[in-house]
Amino acid sequence: MRLVAPALGVYAPWVSDPGTIVSRVLRTRRATLRLVESLDAEDLVVQSMPDASPAKWHLAHCTWFFERFVLRPLGIPPLRDEYDYLFNSYYEAVGARHPRHARGLLTRPTAFEVFEYRRAIDARLGDLEGTPDLVTAEVATALELGLHHEEQHQELLLTDIKHLFGQNPLKPAYRISPQTRVRNSTPPPLESAASLQALRWLGFDGGVAEIGHAGPGFSYDNESPRHKVYLAPFTIASRLVTCGEYLAFVLDGGYLQNDLWLSEGWSWVNAHKKRAPLYWLDGGADEVDPSAPRIFTLDGVRAFDPNEPVCHVSYYEADAYARWARARLPTEAEWEVAAERGRNAGLAGGINDAMSGHLHPVAVARDAASETSRSGVPAQMLGDVWEWTQSAYSPYPGFRPLDGAFGEYNGKFMVSQMVLRGGSCATPRDHARTTYRNFFPPGAEWQFSGIRLARDA
Repeated sequence: MRLVAPALGVYAPWVSDPGTIVSRVLRTRRATLRLVESLDAEDLVVQSMPDASPAKWHLAHCTWFFERFVLRPLGIPPLRDEYDYLFNSYYEAVGARHPRHARGLLTRPTAFEVFEYRRAIDARLGDLEGTPDLVTAEVATALELGLHHEEQHQELLLTDIKHLFGQNPLKPAYRISPQTRVRNSTPPPLESAASLQALRWLGFDGGVAEIGHAGPGFSYDNESPRHKVYLAPFTIASRLVTCGEYLAFVLDGGYLQNDLWLSEGWSWVNAHKKRAPLYWLDGGADEVDPSAPRIFTLDGVRAFDPNEPVCHVSYYEADAYARWARARLPTEAEWEVAAERGRNAGLAGGINDAMSGHLHPVAVARDAASETSRSGVPAQMLGDVWEWTQSAYSPYPGFRPLDGAFGEYNGKFMVSQMVLRGGSCATPRDHARTTYRNFFPPGAEWQFSGIRLARDA
């Protein structure tokens, strides 16, 4: 029977290239597999906390996404009907799903079966290259969204693996191959900046500005429409807050001063007995040793670099630090206007993202930071760490979600979340754009999240 591409009812402000989209999807999916090459079967199945997912589930869910939203509308039957229940994440329009907090209990299907599932669906996606009449604009739209969805899960794979390994007393390194892992060797630490540029305050006049995505290229529905905002004059920090600066906050008793914290934040600090960011360690206890602090990274435990951006802080911690520093967090509109200045001036600098391969924030070189700040452009706006803003995640004026199940992708989460901007050292480069709106609840700390300060002018 000849398959006919149906109308999927998908609205998108961008147009995919049907001629290349399938090959791009398959290239992205191969990159996902490379992220798990060094993991053993045991590493793939464990869920370290309710907000994280096992690596095996990420691999299966991304595959299910293409099967459910690309292949099935084309009349291609599912490999197993049960996968609709096991690997649906939150799409109410699709049906019931396995509870998120219990994904680590799914020992079956096995990791081998999940890899076979990926191979089978990739083969079916590859068949679309030989039938270009099926890859209509609507099918290409679903493929494009699936590609970027898989890239999001590449970042989640890294953050969830780091959290899993961080719970292990052995503090294993992610990138050591199975053959050499028993040697307990750790790659050398990243070189620190020889000297750190003093933080400078870069001024912006305020007034009417435009933010949001417009024009060609992919964007999520929550980045649109582009619209006008009014900004009071403000200043923004020339670089990110460093580990050394945050250590001063810790040693000054920042976690003990209730007047620095939002009410929910103070409850969070006490409930979790927080005294330092996630992954700061001393000789075995998860506390800070100011004489010889250490930090857990995807390369294992290494010496603390005071010049690198502080990472894995919650919104509560970022906000408390800003108060302690007699500053505040920027709004997302302020952040975007500042980032656009750098992009327009061609002075955005190098981006430390997933493509860089460090998988950890890097200290900004003094010369590079000086070059940008002399031009009034902040350094490190893209990559290194997601930057908390003080903006609650809400729709832009005139926001229109995607039609159908894809409308659940972003819009349904516009409550109880805070916006982060800029991408991180684990973010795919396709997502390093100034309009990208990430969002997490204020207590989230396992993502690569950090701090940039702002002030009223």
